[in-house]
Amino acid sequence: MAPHIITDGPVPKHAQLRDILSELCRTTLRPGDILPGERILEETYGVSRITVRRAIGDLVAEGRLRRVRGKGTFVAPNPLVSHLHLASFSDEMGNQQLAASSRILLGERASAPEEVCAFFDTEATVAHTHLRRLRLGDGEPYAIDDAWYNSSFAPSLLENDIYNSVYAILDETFQVPITDAEQTVTAIGADEEIAALLDVSAGTPLLHITRFARSGDRPVEWCSSVYRTDRYHLTTQVTRSAEK
Repeated sequence: MAPHIITDGPVPKHAQLRDILSELCRTTLRPGDILPGERILEETYGVSRITVRRAIGDLVAEGRLRRVRGKGTFVAPNPLVSHLHLASFSDEMGNQQLAASSRILLGERASAPEEVCAFFDTEATVAHTHLRRLRLGDGEPYAIDDAWYNSSFAPSLLENDIYNSVYAILDETFQVPITDAEQTVTAIGADEEIAALLDVSAGTPLLHITRFARSGDRPVEWCSSVYRTDRYHLTTQVTRSAEK
């Protein structure tokens, strides 16, 4: 760790140290690497413990670092950035050079909730595929997908490799590629179960996305997803229509 000089001046010392540590995370350390301890940072940069803690706290708040009680402070995984185009989680992770994987929490054929049946336009007695997965990037938890798939179009979905991209299976095996979707984005707090799965504290704010996806005019997927806000960013471009 090459020392930088922190000086008195218009930029507060904690802000100078924050920038140094941010550069260290970007150029030297990799996601999952441990940050040098507070005492080492004090001695290396000639600053107080309060300055070190504030600089680290700023980077934790920005999602660049994460604290693990009893173990230390680690470089956080790179956030997954979605530009609000229609792509599978696996494709989005691949675009960010992250290895996508899944842990199956639930896979069954069952009667769907009323909202799902209304979207699928089926009777409540019709069984559909219910798939709940913990989505991982480079082995770290990013999201939980709780999805229903229309049995009219993908009756044997669970007989396929659902650990990987379900969208690829829908396209290649059942010829119902997802072509468009309506999404609603809200915020929720993590309950005890979700917090344990995503490795966050109970009550942590999460991004909640509900998606109604179709293949042409065929309703195929209803999905409720929750994302860690430090590992998933939504980016969109908006334009102003020409005034008449």
